[in-house]
Amino acid sequence: MARRYRISVLPGDGIGPEITEAALSVVEAATRGLRGVQLKYDEHDAGADRYCRTGQALPDEVLADCCRADAVLLAAIGLPDVRKPDGTEVQPDMMVGLRRALGLYAGVRPVKLYPGVKSPLNTAEAGIDLVIIRENLEGLFASFGGGCLVNDEVATDTLVVTREGTRRVAEYAFQLAARRNGRPLDGRRSVTCVDKANVFRSFAFFRKVFLEVAARHPRVTANCAYVDAMSLFLVQDPAAYDVLMMENQFGDILSDLGAGIVGGLGMAPSSEIGDGRALFQPSHGSAPTLAGRNIANPLAMILSASMMFDWLGERHDDSEMTAVGRRIETAVERMLRHTPTRTPDLGGNNSTTDMARAVIDHLDC
Repeated sequence: MARRYRISVLPGDGIGPEITEAALSVVEAATRGLRGVQLKYDEHDAGADRYCRTGQALPDEVLADCCRADAVLLAAIGLPDVRKPDGTEVQPDMMVGLRRALGLYAGVRPVKLYPGVKSPLNTAEAGIDLVIIRENLEGLFASFGGGCLVNDEVATDTLVVTREGTRRVAEYAFQLAARRNGRPLDGRRSVTCVDKANVFRSFAFFRKVFLEVAARHPRVTANCAYVDAMSLFLVQDPAAYDVLMMENQFGDILSDLGAGIVGGLGMAPSSEIGDGRALFQPSHGSAPTLAGRNIANPLAMILSASMMFDWLGERHDDSEMTAVGRRIETAVERMLRHTPTRTPDLGGNNSTTDMARAVIDHLDC
């Protein structure tokens, strides 16, 4: 019987439809000729533009379809000028809603410097290939939609750390490190807990649970670092790190720093992983000033699709899906190494379409 996978696709807003089209063209080329596999893509209208038209950014039926799908491929959502009556943007509601509904507790942000892409760091010569693991459902983001404002004078939000929430994301981090090739510096597999355990009780507890999990993974080195120090270390010596695990807000911030040292957000794919469910998306936003101009960098979206196939392969023990994921990433690497094709964010003058075609041309090199 044919193996069937159904992907919910959310092109979203701004440059989202353009980079979705580019990524799906690469996916179609990379999966052409597969035998015994059926891939179905169900595209849905969701995001800020839909909110303007209907008053709903993420309709119940779209959310339900995402929950039923084998994976979700999301481009970019939100527009800075589209706001709810309380003045906040639509995007956080939609993303937090998806994460909570799908139980996506591990935010996975690869930080990898590909050949042919310039880093602003002189220290990048040793290589940059690390992953930031962001606990996705707790931390400061647990206050989303809550918090307290008293008499327009005092505002509070509560940071939440639970044993189970920390344990499961730590387990994911160590399992990921065990599958990777280790840090560029010496190949050692390691997980570093990034926290503020010297000041806050919640982070001291976060570190305590991390170290309990680490004791069950003796083949992977466990380290700890304070978040302010890690902001320095990632600039000074990124090759010394393999997997970094941290609370939600810290992960939100450091993942953008990570993107900055490997060419920008156009080179920053991501995945959000739960127990049996996953969502894949570029780390960047909708970039409305670039929309419709065919100049947005599609590589973060293409690499997110690569991560999707790798996850499908691992989850379903399907070597063909794993091979598709590797094939797409290898094509991106070859294209960047051997051609001058670059969108403006990478210093070139090529289009979104040019980049996708160049990746396709290197699928079978």
